[in-house]
Amino acid sequence: MSNPGLIIRVAAKGEGQTADGRYVKLAAPGDVLEADGTLTPGPDHAAPTCRHFPACGGCQLQHLSEGALAAYVAGRVEGAARGQGLDPGEVSPPHLSPAQTRRRATLHAQAIGKRVVLGFREGGSHKIVDLRECPVLAPELAALVAPIRSLLEARGSRSLAADIALTMADQGPTVDLAGITMEGLAQTEALLDFARDNRISRLTLNQGDGPETVWEPDPVTVTLGGVPVGLPPGAFLQATRDGEDALIAAARDWLAGASTVADLFSGLGTFAFALARPGTKVLAVEAARDAHLACQAAARMHGRPVHSLHRDLFRNPLQKAELDRFAAVLLDPPRAGAREQVLQLAQSVVPRVVYISCNPASWAKDAATLIESGYRLAGLVPVGQFRWSTHVELASLFVRP
Repeated sequence: MSNPGLIIRVAAKGEGQTADGRYVKLAAPGDVLEADGTLTPGPDHAAPTCRHFPACGGCQLQHLSEGALAAYVAGRVEGAARGQGLDPGEVSPPHLSPAQTRRRATLHAQAIGKRVVLGFREGGSHKIVDLRECPVLAPELAALVAPIRSLLEARGSRSLAADIALTMADQGPTVDLAGITMEGLAQTEALLDFARDNRISRLTLNQGDGPETVWEPDPVTVTLGGVPVGLPPGAFLQATRDGEDALIAAARDWLAGASTVADLFSGLGTFAFALARPGTKVLAVEAARDAHLACQAAARMHGRPVHSLHRDLFRNPLQKAELDRFAAVLLDPPRAGAREQVLQLAQSVVPRVVYISCNPASWAKDAATLIESGYRLAGLVPVGQFRWSTHVELASLFVRP
């Protein structure tokens, strides 16, 4: 009989589960929960990489070995499918983004006396972990934490509460500040000095009426599919270039030979520009106006066969008659999934559908709808872009027999 205290898997929220169904924080498969409540580490229990683990809410799984982390990412996807009564079939090996590759993150800052704490929040709490290192962030972003803290402390505000969004663009880091106001020439000059001294490509300030650019020496872009695309403040990017490449590689492989592709929830054109090539035209459909216009302008400037359409696919999904004109459809919806659009896809005769998802649970519900209508799940690639996090993404292929 197996040891009832043996950790047999890591559950969706990151706790280890024992053979007899108990849940244990910070436990890895192969660990043993002893009768006195102590945990005996097993071969897949790793030493944390960061001094802030496990308090920092940015990571939940630094105690897992590389193999256990990969198994967790794959298990999340397979488990979501089986939870909807689906057979996931042969799942591709999971792709894990390396450390120090996260190219976007939002940090939080708060004044505590004369000091400013800056970092991610603790798990399940509003308390901020004062970040002194981060093995997840790209080095260029991690290097900005201390200068931003100094910039905010110099303001001397005892009521400071701000959010700082960092993104790596082609020209270097962008910094979007929200929740602070500029009062007087000295504060404005300090902000500009910070941007210049730290080689910030763009700095925006949101004082309650949306982001206003205060520093941008050159137009900021992000290269997608070999095309420089304007990067509006707050626009969505895949978390890592590495993870983006893995998702694109799967989509390109599955959609090879498709002459017309509809890219739904296309954003700036991450997949549209990667798929558009001689012999393949892409319709990029996006509701966010800034992203739509950036994609449209880049396609025109660089002569790519991408037609950009501004349309809210939640309120006005592409209908069956519109979908049937395409050889393939790719969709990459928000975390909630794409219920209304999937219902239309289920009625269509589109031969191939590639579904990219950042939420295995909502994906599985939509997948069940497609399969009930006659599609077959023909490919599944788990992707762990958010290293050491419980956040899992995937690429999937559905085909009409």
